Amino acid sequence: MTEFSYTARDTGGQRVSGTITATNRREALAAIAARSLFPVEVKGASAPLDGKQHRRVSAQAMAVAFGQLADLLRAGVPLLRALDVLRQQSTRPALKEVLGQVHHDVEQGASLAEAMGRFPRVFGEMAVSMVRAGGEGGFLEEALSRVAEFTEAQDDLKKRTAGAIAYPAFLAVVGTVVVVVLLVFFVPKFEQVFDSLRAVGELPMMTELVLGASTVVQRAGLYVLAGLVVAGILLRQWLATEAGRLWKDRLKLKLPLAGGIFLSLAVARFCRVLGTLLHNGVPILRSLEISGDATGNRVLSAAIQEAGEDVSSGQRLAGRLAACGHFPPTVVEMISVAEESNTLESVLLGVADSLERRTWRRLEVGVRLIEPVMLLILAGVVLVLVIALLVPVIKMGYTLKV
Repeated sequence: MTEFSYTARDTGGQRVSGTITATNRREALAAIAARSLFPVEVKGASAPLDGKQHRRVSAQAMAVAFGQLADLLRAGVPLLRALDVLRQQSTRPALKEVLGQVHHDVEQGASLAEAMGRFPRVFGEMAVSMVRAGGEGGFLEEALSRVAEFTEAQDDLKKRTAGAIAYPAFLAVVGTVVVVVLLVFFVPKFEQVFDSLRAVGELPMMTELVLGASTVVQRAGLYVLAGLVVAGILLRQWLATEAGRLWKDRLKLKLPLAGGIFLSLAVARFCRVLGTLLHNGVPILRSLEISGDATGNRVLSAAIQEAGEDVSSGQRLAGRLAACGHFPPTVVEMISVAEESNTLESVLLGVADSLERRTWRRLEVGVRLIEPVMLLILAGVVLVLVIALLVPVIKMGYTLKV
């Protein structure tokens, strides 16, 4: 038996607080209702885990967990039993702990989506939204399978992207180290040699700039590095706030080249989730609310929410999406035609597939271009340093011959 604290209202509307002992939350609610009280808030005595501070679990592990849960439910295993099986077989302590808390919350009467929503760092907004829709629409198994597919596909995309940019990133690091070493240890040795040319005003401007950069790096390099570290920490803390997240989402859509990729992926997620929900009979307004959260971008989410308000007043979805200015014209046109022909769900799924294929091709081409660009930049910087040091040496040699 567990002791629950509750806040409720009586038949006269007065607020009443107290405690009650019951086996689980569902029984506690029934006991409170039996006293002619209307529960407002019911809390268990045990302190729950802090979901916001809980450490992350790898995307691959979450994809496997979602898929196994879907298979267990599809085989007729009750939800509580399925969660307990997943918890027992999990080899990751963080996931085992989270599944245990989710099992406890569901046992106390919470829905699966509510229990998962307490751990945003583990499950994510898209997974919670899809599970909530599946629970409301009666297709929880399919929703979990979809979440498993989405999670695995996104993890695969991240790994492929990380693997593709590993070499360019290595070049960037090596190039930075080489330039810093040259400026700190190599360039200063030429400064006294060039004093004679500087005295007569014949030292090239490029050489002056290189020598000045060397001086700045030697004298203030550590301070600049410390300042960058502090600025990075402060920026990361600010980006964790709601205003920071909104600014980051706006910036992601405005970035040259990369902004189009971010937008296409977000729109593809929106189309796939909305199409899946409509295909399973979830009402359009509820589907828009859930699919807006699944985009992963607050700017698009706000635009979709406004579109839902217009749809509730009888307007077309395509018109409002076009007015926000973020959705590609081809996508808007296809949605408009699908609304007229009453094939919205199938068209949305097709649009999602097409956007994901095109986006991956663009990303693949962009990543391939990074490698030669980084090589050119590294070679260019080294060439500038060499020319800046060689030209005065050649000039001095020519002067000595004359």
